[in-house]
Amino acid sequence: MRKLLLALLAGAALSVQAETLTVGATAVPHAEILEHIKPVLAEQGVELAVKVFTDYVQPNIQVAEKRLDANFFQHQPYLDAFNEGRETDLVSVAGVHIEPFGAYSSRHKNLQELPERAQVAIPNDATNGGRALLLLEKAGLIRLRDGAGITATLKDIVDNPKKLRFRELEAATLPRVLNQVDLALINTNYALEAGLNPRQDALVIEGSESPYVNILVARPDNSDTEAMRKLAAALRSDAVREFINARYQGAVVPAF
Repeated sequence: MRKLLLALLAGAALSVQAETLTVGATAVPHAEILEHIKPVLAEQGVELAVKVFTDYVQPNIQVAEKRLDANFFQHQPYLDAFNEGRETDLVSVAGVHIEPFGAYSSRHKNLQELPERAQVAIPNDATNGGRALLLLEKAGLIRLRDGAGITATLKDIVDNPKKLRFRELEAATLPRVLNQVDLALINTNYALEAGLNPRQDALVIEGSESPYVNILVARPDNSDTEAMRKLAAALRSDAVREFINARYQGAVVPAF
């Protein structure tokens, strides 16, 4: 009886000390990675609750409004643009992985087949739209003005030999319009959700040197708590590196 009582008391103490972190994430690969580390965090007294989103706006808004503790879906250039545009002060806690950005087509087998006035769909948010244009420039389809970077817009195109016609759409909708356009520039998380294999299906894709590391994001007031540090360490562990490499086969690349 004494041993049973001690065990019950110990269990009660652990349950009292356990801290819950609620993290917003897009489904693939972010939520999958978070689900993978749940058991490890539970052993460390952190209960991880994962809330899945299909957009790139609400996860940041809800962290800023303290409805979420953190989120995991974006890269630093997107966060910087969001903070500036929404007057928030969210911060990066840890870099986890890179999702090489790709261009896909259900009509053409390669970029050389693209006809004149081909319709090209790109994300309508500033940073991912610019990233799409940079990839098209790298592929030789367009030329941007000197100095145009991650925030490049359609106005920065100075040469468009094929007279490509662009549609700017919400990133999450791009896989759904793939059969309606000649080419779509799709973020890897949405490509994976749609059953696309970036390494096999993309007509052109960023290399593993891509600077757009996906990050764990929190607020200044909770970014350095013990629970957040445990979450960051788990996301950058050898076990997560092995999980990413085995599950995504190069479509997602560890950044640590």
